[in-house]
Amino acid sequence: MNTVNIHEAKTHLSKLIEKASKGESFIIAKAGKPMVKVVAISAPTGKKISRFGFMKGQIKVPDDFNTMGQKEIEAMFGLND
Repeated sequence: MNTVNIHEAKTHLSKLIEKASKGESFIIAKAGKPMVKVVAISAPTGKKISRFGFMKGQIKVPDDFNTMGQKEIEAMFGLND
């Protein structure tokens, strides 16, 4: 991995970014001490991940889902009188 000082990074930033985007990460150092590591942001490749339906068939919603605990809730708020 290539290490460059801050002055060199400022001078050649465009070139360094181009290299990093192609997978050649580098380190920026200050007075010889490594400060930051620059790496490319990887975009997901291939098929887009779908979040909807990812647990299809693994969960069963009860038929009385909309009324579950209704009596207890009404009792808590005094609505069942």
